[in-house]
Amino acid sequence: MGRLPIICLTPVKNEEWILERFLQAASLWADHIVVADQHSTDTSRAIASRFPKVRLVHNQDVTYSEVSRQQLLVNTARLIAQPSVLIALDADEFLTANVLTSPEWQQAVGAAPGTVFEFTWANVLSDLTHYWAVPSRFLGFVDDGSEQKGGDIHNNRLPFPRGAPRMVFKDIFVLHYQYADWARMQSKHRWYQCWERVRYPHKRALDIYRLYHHMDHIPRSTIRQLPCEWRAAYYDRDIDLGRFAAQPMYWWDREVLGMFERYGTETFRKEAIWDCDWNNLARQVYGENAPRIDDPRRPTDKAMHTFLRTTQPLANTLPMQAFQKLFALIGW
Repeated sequence: MGRLPIICLTPVKNEEWILERFLQAASLWADHIVVADQHSTDTSRAIASRFPKVRLVHNQDVTYSEVSRQQLLVNTARLIAQPSVLIALDADEFLTANVLTSPEWQQAVGAAPGTVFEFTWANVLSDLTHYWAVPSRFLGFVDDGSEQKGGDIHNNRLPFPRGAPRMVFKDIFVLHYQYADWARMQSKHRWYQCWERVRYPHKRALDIYRLYHHMDHIPRSTIRQLPCEWRAAYYDRDIDLGRFAAQPMYWWDREVLGMFERYGTETFRKEAIWDCDWNNLARQVYGENAPRIDDPRRPTDKAMHTFLRTTQPLANTLPMQAFQKLFALIGW
C-alpha cells in the first residue's frame, strides 16, 4: 500500500499579500490544497485558481466562525481522499523548507490514522531574519473520520480524538508570517478585540487586552536567528519570503469602521484600539463626508491601558494574575 495523500487545508479572506507564495510552497509537499475563500474582495480567488493542486471552495458565511470554515475544509478534503494526511495552515504559515528532505516528514506521512501532529510555531519578526517560538501547535492529523468540533474562535483546526497518539515534530517547524507586516497584524488584532466585544459583551476588557497584546512583550531570550535551511529550498525555487510591503489600510480597518457605525464608539471605549488615526482611515473609506471619530475613552480607561501596556511583561505571573482579579470590581 502506498502512502496516504497529503492535503493542505487553508481558509482565505483577502490574502493576496502572501497567498501566491504560500501556494507555491505548499504545492511542493502537498498533493492537494483546499482553499476556502470567504468573500475576498482582492485577487485571492484569482490567485488560487491558477494553481492546479488547488480545490477552491466558497465559504458562504457572512460572519466569523472558525468551526464552520474548518468543517468546510475537512469535509471537502474527505471528498478528495479518505483517509489522508491533513495539514491545516493559514496563508501566512509555511512548513520550513526542510520538509522536502527531512526523514521526519517521511515518518509522519506513514503514521497510523488518528495520529495528530504538533509543530513548533516560529513567529517571524518584521526584520524577516529573526523569530520567536511558540511550541506545540496542533496543525496536522492523519484522518480517521472523526468529527470536527469547536467554537467560533481559537479552537482546533482539525479533529482531535480523545487519547489520540501524537507526533511532535523536532526538525520541521511552521514559519508564521503574521508579524512580518506589523501594521497589518495590529489592524487584525484591533478587529479581533472589537469582534470579541460584540460577540461576547460580558467578557472582561482586561482579558481581551492581554490576549491580543501578547506580542508587545517578546522576551529577548526567546528570539532566535532564522536558520538559512528553513527557507533555502524555497528561495532556490524563486519563492521569495524576504519582502512584504505594508499597505496604507487593511480590510479589517473597514470592518471596524462598520462596527463603529452599527454599535457606536462608546461600545469599544475599553478596547485598546485607539492608537491609530481613525479619522484618516474613515476619510479613505467614506471620502469628504466621513463622520468624525473621537476617542471615547475616559481618563480612567486611558490610565488602565497604560497600566496594562507597562505590565505586559508580567502578564503571565501569578502575582499579576491575582492582582488583576481586583479590577473586576471596577468593570475591568
